[in-house]
Amino acid sequence: MGKGRLEAFSDGVIAVIITIMVLELHAPEGSSLEELLPLLPKVLTYVLSFIFVGIYWANHHHFFHLVKHVSGGLLWANLHLLFWLSLIPFTTAWMGENHFTTWPVFTYGVNLLACAVAYTIMTIISVRVHGHDSEIGRAVGRDKKGNISLVLYVIGIAAALFSPPLACAAYVIVALIWLVPDKRMEQVVGS
Repeated sequence: MGKGRLEAFSDGVIAVIITIMVLELHAPEGSSLEELLPLLPKVLTYVLSFIFVGIYWANHHHFFHLVKHVSGGLLWANLHLLFWLSLIPFTTAWMGENHFTTWPVFTYGVNLLACAVAYTIMTIISVRVHGHDSEIGRAVGRDKKGNISLVLYVIGIAAALFSPPLACAAYVIVALIWLVPDKRMEQVVGS
């Protein structure tokens, strides 16, 4: 089965996710700079979520560049990832509206962890479909950044129960780790 429709559908869903997130930002009534201050938690949460969705989009793009054919399991794994990504606008809005309090920060972390687990499942299924010696199998490798991210999400979720700012710091660290482009896919394509 070809991968074109899966990629087009995924790109469309991710575009809608970003659109929904930005629609949650409402302009203030007044025209002074002070009117923007109450929006700061929403804007910061939006920026972080935009970065995460962008990271998933870029990695998804590189990942499917190496995928040669799509199985039914890979279709469902991709839908599983898109499901969790589609919840990011909700958890983003809740965390921003409530100024980084315990349960919204906890829920945001669970959402991010679920996205990471879904992406990991998608890579495992793809490697099974293509084989460990395939381009995708060589590119995925051990996935150190992915494993570190999973650990940081769990730490962040636990930290949210006693220190939401510490939890947010863990989430920001994950984003910073992934802002450095993951060269694994490009190295395999270039070899």
